[in-house]
Amino acid sequence: MFNFFLNRNIHTWVGALFVILPNLSHAAVLEVGKGRQYQTIQKALSSAKPYDTLYIHSGEYKEGNIRITKPLTIIGKNWPIIDGEKKVELMTIRSSYVSITGLVLKNSAEGTMNDPAAIRVAEANHISVINNKMYDNFFAVYLQYAKHCIIKDNVITASQQHEYQSGNGIHCWKSDSLQIIGNRIAGHRDGIYFEFVTHSIIWRNIAENNLRYGLHFMFSNNDTYITNLFRNNGSGVAVMFTKHVTMINNTFTENWGDASYGVLLKEISDCYMSGNKFYRNTTGIFLDGSNRVKIEKNSFKGNGWGMRLQANCMDNVIGQNNFIGNTFDVSTNGSLTLNVFEGNYWDNYEGYDLDKDKTGDLPYRPLSLYSVLVEKNPPAMLLYRSFMVNLLDRSEKIIPSLTPENFIDKTPKIIPYQI
Repeated sequence: MFNFFLNRNIHTWVGALFVILPNLSHAAVLEVGKGRQYQTIQKALSSAKPYDTLYIHSGEYKEGNIRITKPLTIIGKNWPIIDGEKKVELMTIRSSYVSITGLVLKNSAEGTMNDPAAIRVAEANHISVINNKMYDNFFAVYLQYAKHCIIKDNVITASQQHEYQSGNGIHCWKSDSLQIIGNRIAGHRDGIYFEFVTHSIIWRNIAENNLRYGLHFMFSNNDTYITNLFRNNGSGVAVMFTKHVTMINNTFTENWGDASYGVLLKEISDCYMSGNKFYRNTTGIFLDGSNRVKIEKNSFKGNGWGMRLQANCMDNVIGQNNFIGNTFDVSTNGSLTLNVFEGNYWDNYEGYDLDKDKTGDLPYRPLSLYSVLVEKNPPAMLLYRSFMVNLLDRSEKIIPSLTPENFIDKTPKIIPYQI
């Protein structure tokens, strides 16, 4: 699966290495700053020819509504600051083959009607935004109708207080072949937001302390996210109304709250999850209306619920995972399950392995009666760890009556996997 992903996206990765290839032989260098050729960024942009390079030297530039309408390379020297003073959008890119690096962009305007940003990319391709610092902007990077863009190694922070008065760190809409790599995002509504975005990769990002989701997918197919950290976000991560998404080696941790999950999978299909770690979340994975999802070789440790699998989910395969130290390993709200559990490690398994093949000789029923009761009647959580609850669970495992009879792992493992 991983090799398939690499082959599928190699053309995108190679393309990103040559974001600004065309017509460089006659490019000029323009210097911006105190005592330099140009005193303002706007004047340098007006004089620049396509494929020129602008060096912006250290200092504070209280400029905004900077419109880039020609292919350019813009490089900050010693972290020049562009300050919108909460009045204007800072940069709008409406040309392909633009590169932005080494800038501090802060204090964009705010507003839910026009969604101002530090950097907006509108109907442009082959854009790179690399190694910048963006502080206290409404949206930090906003891409719309963009293709073959790379957003990499940026520090994006804000101090927004309310979801309805805040924007996202990296917001991508109706775009294709994007690479979101190595960014650190905190304090926004959603850290990374995808809507109608296809054939894109989210890799090595850290999204933490955002008001709603660390990562939010909507109607975005054939995307991949790998080796990201999503920590202490208001509602964790959500992947919704999507198909053909690959999720590998991510960490979901410290996402606590009544409606908070490591990851919410709602109305998704034909997806793959492997090597992910779900540590100390209210719920590791919540599946709702999701079908044909393969969940293998993941670790669920110290969560309230390792996995909550709603009755409207079918044909999902959950295999070779570790379930360790969760209050409830799995739960469901239905009386029938049409999913497969096979070869998982359950720390509550009390069977034996007489033939020493590291597989339990008795099948395991991971669904406790108490978890079913709590799913239907949340106040029943007050009885947690009571003698009566333990007695009911023991009786149900011996003679199943209220839990789905086919909710069973026939090949439970005795030793946890190395994940």
